[in-house]
Amino acid sequence: MDKLTLDRRRLFAGTGLLGAGALLAACTSNEPDAAPVASTQAVSSGGNDAAGQEVVIGFSAPAADHGWIGAITTKAEEEAKKYPDVDFQAVEGSNDVNQQISQVETLISRKVNVLVILPFDGNALTEVGIKAMEAGIQVINLDRVFSSPRGARTWIGGDNYGMGAAAGYYLAQQLTAKGVKDPVIAEVQGIADLPLTQDRSKGFEEALATAGFKVSNKVSAQFTVESGQQVTSNLLQAAPKLDGLWNHDDDQGLGVLAAIEQAGRDEFIMVGGAGSKNMMDLIKADSGVMKATVTYPPSMAASAVKLARLVGQKKGMSDLVELGVPASITLTSETITKENVDEYLSLGFES
Repeated sequence: MDKLTLDRRRLFAGTGLLGAGALLAACTSNEPDAAPVASTQAVSSGGNDAAGQEVVIGFSAPAADHGWIGAITTKAEEEAKKYPDVDFQAVEGSNDVNQQISQVETLISRKVNVLVILPFDGNALTEVGIKAMEAGIQVINLDRVFSSPRGARTWIGGDNYGMGAAAGYYLAQQLTAKGVKDPVIAEVQGIADLPLTQDRSKGFEEALATAGFKVSNKVSAQFTVESGQQVTSNLLQAAPKLDGLWNHDDDQGLGVLAAIEQAGRDEFIMVGGAGSKNMMDLIKADSGVMKATVTYPPSMAASAVKLARLVGQKKGMSDLVELGVPASITLTSETITKENVDEYLSLGFES
């Protein structure tokens, strides 16, 4: 089996999901007349959304100072409100690791049934995750991974490698179709030393390599508009000609686009990352460099709350044979272009 086939299998394994929300919607039912199943087995399609035992869910995430993080918190809250049997207790978002640990410890002391934690720093929050698990409180680890599996009952998050691979395949296909030889391809990372950034870059590089392409210019930002504009301005000065550019994060992408407009550049194709509504609107307009974005859906937070409820009620996912919720769920990264953008607009978040 050749490398391209292997890479494509790695990227597209498990596709068919728009996000965990789609998966979980298939595993539970909103039908009000679904009868409960008197069995220890996972309920068959129909029963999981029916009101049941109350579940107290504690929620902790970083501060909503970023469009994607803001959408995480909003979607978690909105999902919890759908269930009369869920008592949702969220603590104030914090980018201070010690403060987030203290807040999670407060939720542990309240004896919530399940915790949903998106850690500011997965390594730093691992011990408090373990503390909760040892206290009998199940933990759903959202997105940023704890350093030990002992810290959580279930992990759910995006596919960072797949995100980069999707961007790389799209650019490779577009540039190949245009007959571009030896293209100059740039990459605007988020925070360079984060494992998630490194995974995204690896996926991007390996996908490009299947077409014989490589990254020519790489800069790192900080997932902010200001940093995106600054590093892209420097990048454009260093690269008088580009054929393609991938920006890891649609929030910082606002700054990336500002730098591009300021420089008066339009000779290349740009791909975004995460799936913001701002970028989808530009893709639909099709009037500038922005041609695609690859998703990293904040709907994962809603799905984490849904999983927490199932775990708290000792239920499984009814479309699966197994009796319990899986230990790990990785979302696929979809490529949004002008051909399919209308399908995704309702899922976009505001940067």
